[in-house]
Amino acid sequence: MAEELVSGMSSKGEPLVTQGLWVFTVLVVLLGLPQGASASAEVVDGEYIVRFKPTGTSRVQQKLQGKAFLKAAFSGKGVFHLTQTDAALVSELSADPDVLYIEPNYRLNAIKPADVGQAVQDPGVYSQTYAQVGATAAWQLSSPSDANNRPIVAVIDTGLDASHPVFTRSNSVWVNPGEIPGNGIDDDYNGYVDDVSGWNFIGNNANFFDDENHGTHVAGIVLGATQNIVGAPTIESKIRIMPLKFLDKNGSGSTAAAVNAIYYAVNMGAKVINCSWGGSAYSRALHDALTHAYEKGVLVVTAAGNYTSNNDVSAMYPANYAVPSNVSVAATTDNDRLASFTNYGAKTVHLASPGVYVFSTLPGGWWTSMSGTSMAAPFVAGAAALALREAPDLTGYQLRSLLLASADPISRLRPYLVSGARINMENLLNASQQNVAMLAYQPDYSPQYLTDRSLASETTAGGGCGMIQAIGGGGAAPPPGSGAMAMLLLLSPLLMWFALRQKTPVARRRYDRYVLNSDMMIKAGDRQLVASLKTISMGGLCFDADEALEKGGTIQMKILGPDGKTAIDVEGHIVWSEKNESYGVQFDSVKEQAKATLFSWTKQLLKAS
Repeated sequence: MAEELVSGMSSKGEPLVTQGLWVFTVLVVLLGLPQGASASAEVVDGEYIVRFKPTGTSRVQQKLQGKAFLKAAFSGKGVFHLTQTDAALVSELSADPDVLYIEPNYRLNAIKPADVGQAVQDPGVYSQTYAQVGATAAWQLSSPSDANNRPIVAVIDTGLDASHPVFTRSNSVWVNPGEIPGNGIDDDYNGYVDDVSGWNFIGNNANFFDDENHGTHVAGIVLGATQNIVGAPTIESKIRIMPLKFLDKNGSGSTAAAVNAIYYAVNMGAKVINCSWGGSAYSRALHDALTHAYEKGVLVVTAAGNYTSNNDVSAMYPANYAVPSNVSVAATTDNDRLASFTNYGAKTVHLASPGVYVFSTLPGGWWTSMSGTSMAAPFVAGAAALALREAPDLTGYQLRSLLLASADPISRLRPYLVSGARINMENLLNASQQNVAMLAYQPDYSPQYLTDRSLASETTAGGGCGMIQAIGGGGAAPPPGSGAMAMLLLLSPLLMWFALRQKTPVARRRYDRYVLNSDMMIKAGDRQLVASLKTISMGGLCFDADEALEKGGTIQMKILGPDGKTAIDVEGHIVWSEKNESYGVQFDSVKEQAKATLFSWTKQLLKAS
C-alpha cells in the first residue's frame, strides 16, 4: 500500500496534514464483478414497493388484508412500501388493473475502497481540487451573504458528522424552523418527530450521524464548492446542507429508504439534491421520486459510476433517469482527462467535474482525500446552489441548462459526455447573474418507464458509484408502524388498507358536522402519525391517513384549527365508515377549554352534507 495522508485539526481548529501515516486516501471503485458480468438483483426478502392508480386502492384492499404490512407511504402519490408480502399476493397485484406497478425493494450494497497511492495537500491554499474550475473567481462574484437566501442542498448518503468544526463554524447544517428540539412532538405535522436538522431513514429517527465516512466527505465537498474550507478561516455559509441518512455503517440501504429521503428533501425545501450512489437495477419508484423532484423545480445531481463503463450501453441509476432536472456527472483529473475509473456516456452522462484526490472532511474532525464520481457530483451540487443564490427563481431544469452551457468545452471529453465539457464555476456564476430576471420555466415531462407493469425481478448487476453499488434494494428499513409518513405539503387522502373493515350501522347524528380541511397528529400506542382532517363536530371527526389503525382503538389527537395556528388536544376511539371509506373518531374526552375552542371553530365553518 502506498504512503498516504491522514489529517485532523490543529489546536486552533485548522486543517493539519501529516505524511507517512496509514490513511483514508481512497478511490471508490466497483469490486467483485468483472466488466460485463451479470447477476440477479439482490432484494430485501418479502418487501415490495407498489403504486396504485388514484381510484384503485378501494378495489384491492381485500387482497392486502392479512397478507402484507404497510411500512411507509410516499408523498400522497399512491406509492407504498409493503413487507411480509406473500408470493400469491405479489402475483395478484402484478396482474391487477388497478396497480400501476409492483417491484422488489432492491438492495444497495457498499463496496470497498481501493488503494490509489498518495496525494499531497497544501493547507495554506485552496486545495480541495487543483482543476481549473474557477472556484475562487466564482466566490468573488458571489453576492454578499444573506440569511434569507441560503439554498438547501440535501445530501442523501450515509449521514453527517454535524459536529465537525467546518460545519459548526460555517453554520451550514440546515435547521427545520417548524420543529422544537427534543420535545418528542412532531411540531410541524410533517410525520417526523424532532427532525430538527435532518433524518435517518434506516432507524427512523433524527440521529443522522455518519458512521461510515462517505456522507461527511461528500457534504464537505458541497460546502467547499461555495467557500474555501481548507486554507482560510471558515465563514458563514451561503448555503445549507440537509443531511438525510439512508445508508448504514456498512454502506447498505434500500430503494424504499432512498425514495422516502427524496420525497422528504423536496417537500422540506431542498432546491438541490446530491445522490453519490447508484446501481444497475431500474426502479420505477425511484424514477417517480425524481419526477416528483422535477415537478417541484428541484435539481438532482447524480454520480455516473465508477465502473469505467458506458452508461449509454449499461445503464446506471439514478444517473440514467432521463428526468430533465437530473444532471449525471463523470469524474475528471486535475488536467481535464477522464478519471481512469469513471463511467461515461455521450447520450446519458452530462458533465465532468473534478473527482480525483478531492480533499474533504471526515467524522471526528478529520480530513482526507478520496477519488470517485461520488466526489465529482457534490462539487456540481455545491456550485449549483451558489449559482441559485443569484437567480433564486430558476427551476432545476433551468439550472441544469446553465451548468451545461457555462461549462468549459474540452476536446478530449467530447466523445464521452453530452456536453463534452467540465464545470466552470466562474462562468456559471456569471450566467446566473445575467439570468436573474428570467421567469421560472420547465417543459412538461411524462416519464418513459423502462418496464410496463412487469415485476422487476431480474436485472444485471454491475457498476457502482461513490460508496455503493445498487444491485437491488434493501438494507434495514424503518420498523413496522413507524411514523415516517408522507409529507403534509402534498398529503392527499389515502385509504387505510389493513384496518378491520366491519360495516357500521347508520346512526342519526347527534351533532352537526362541519367541513374542516386541516391537519391532525395522532398518537396510537407508540406510533405518532399524521392525518388529513375532513369534517369535525362536537362529538367526533372524520379523517384520512396513511397507516392502518385498528377499529375501536383509543388514540390521542392534536387538531389544527381553521386559522392554521390554534390547536386542541382530544382523545377518542376509532370507527370506520364503509360508505365514506374513511376513518372516524368518537370523542371520549374533551377538556372544557378545548370544547370552547372547538365550538368557536364550528361557528366559522360550513356544514357538511
